[in-house]
Amino acid sequence: MTRDFSDLRHGTLDILVLKALSAEPMHGYAIAKWVGEKATGELTITDPALYKALHRLEAEGAVSAEWGLSENNRRAKYYALTARGRQTLRSEIAAWRQYSRAVNAVLGTT
Repeated sequence: MTRDFSDLRHGTLDILVLKALSAEPMHGYAIAKWVGEKATGELTITDPALYKALHRLEAEGAVSAEWGLSENNRRAKYYALTARGRQTLRSEIAAWRQYSRAVNAVLGTT
């Protein structure tokens, strides 16, 4: 089942984008591809949702951006995790794990 992130709470997409950028700077297409690969095809990110999240994260200071050339020599905006973004990612991972444990506890009772 492939999930379209356009209908999910932006925090869910934000944590995936931050995690993707935790290894290295990437342009938007590479971020979407990375998430899809890590999720073994179970998740996809639509372009509008991805770029909205990237602009939001940039405005919050969690990511920085600069123009560069992609693998196929096209002009692309590369996003990188900032120190604030790394801190946000750690915090969001902890919150996600706590939330997931709680939901799994409820679902496990059926």
